[in-house]
Amino acid sequence: MIALRGILAPAVTPFGENGDVDLDAFAQNVRAHLDAGVCGIVVTGSTGEAALLDDAERNALVERARREIGGDRTLLVGTGSESTRATVARTRWAAERGADGVLVVAPHYYGDAMTPDALLAHYRRIADESPIPVLLYTIPKYMHFALPPEAVATLAGHENIVGMKDSSGDATLFARYLESQSEQFRVLTGSGVLFGEALRMGAYGGIIAVSLFAPELSLDVWRARERGDAEAAVRAQEVLTPLAGKIVGGMGVAGVKAALDRVGLAGGAPRPPLRPLGPPARALLEELLRAAGLAQ
Repeated sequence: MIALRGILAPAVTPFGENGDVDLDAFAQNVRAHLDAGVCGIVVTGSTGEAALLDDAERNALVERARREIGGDRTLLVGTGSESTRATVARTRWAAERGADGVLVVAPHYYGDAMTPDALLAHYRRIADESPIPVLLYTIPKYMHFALPPEAVATLAGHENIVGMKDSSGDATLFARYLESQSEQFRVLTGSGVLFGEALRMGAYGGIIAVSLFAPELSLDVWRARERGDAEAAVRAQEVLTPLAGKIVGGMGVAGVKAALDRVGLAGGAPRPPLRPLGPPARALLEELLRAAGLAQ
């Protein structure tokens, strides 16, 4: 069983002035996230602009991440693709490069065709053929649908499907996913806004982008829940929520990268067609970071 507990940081992908992936800047970020105390790193996920990377770039990021992480903490790799065949291939490549597990977003271009039967067949084949454990990943903001809780319940029984990340931010839906949770199938939240509540509800942890630029504030929520201090957890979440809601949720990848730049890590511009933040958004970001004590 891979370690799926606590906070895992979904690393961004920095780009150089020529537009190529900057592996050295990426490695510096990974080391900083680990030094801050997160339990693992996720690469080539939504925050990592996976949809804008080619396979050679993806593989290079996995290799570098494994080298920086070593063997004591978890490396998850996003391998979801629109075809089952491509997802299986990417999953094998990730395993060959040292990933501990893969995070597989559901296919969504042909959204109307993603019936429960289609999703079950897709994930079962990936899990059957993957040499490493598989996590389901649902993010309705980009998928435009959510994984059906009934399908999740079925897939949770597969011996090689060990958990899921839910980035819906919907506490009611999250509760349905938690019905499938067990020691062998662990549910993580992808919502920084819902983080404290998700832990109270029984989640094992979170893969939350706000932890990239506000790791101590994120860990305050986790530590308070771990020691059973509900009041402290609520207070810590109140500080974290504006950062997660307005920067991560409201500004997306460009906001996360700008926040990383502001706290001394490597963010930079997103890859086109994504655009950097404009002046009004940057002013709001500055205000939010100052209010949280993350900028002077």
